[in-house]
Amino acid sequence: MAKTTCPISRSQFRAKAQPVSVTINGAAFQAAVKEFSTGSLGWNINGKTIIDVGGTPVSVQIGLNLTIVGSKELPKDAGSASAEEDVA
Repeated sequence: MAKTTCPISRSQFRAKAQPVSVTINGAAFQAAVKEFSTGSLGWNINGKTIIDVGGTPVSVQIGLNLTIVGSKELPKDAGSASAEEDVA
């Protein structure tokens, strides 16, 4: 199967990516724009909410990554943390 190519550059992502609204069990969250340590680009949510299980409210921890397919393979540039580490 062919690899998916990311249709934007790292600089386009940095300049234009906006937080993404996500609703989980009726609770609204904002996924923050993120450059992951792996080199991938996307969005991230970390938080907590309450979910009802048969009439009993339970606290749940949320860890959600939205990753742009193919973004890890994008060339590193001067603005990325990885590129800065390579120069040091």
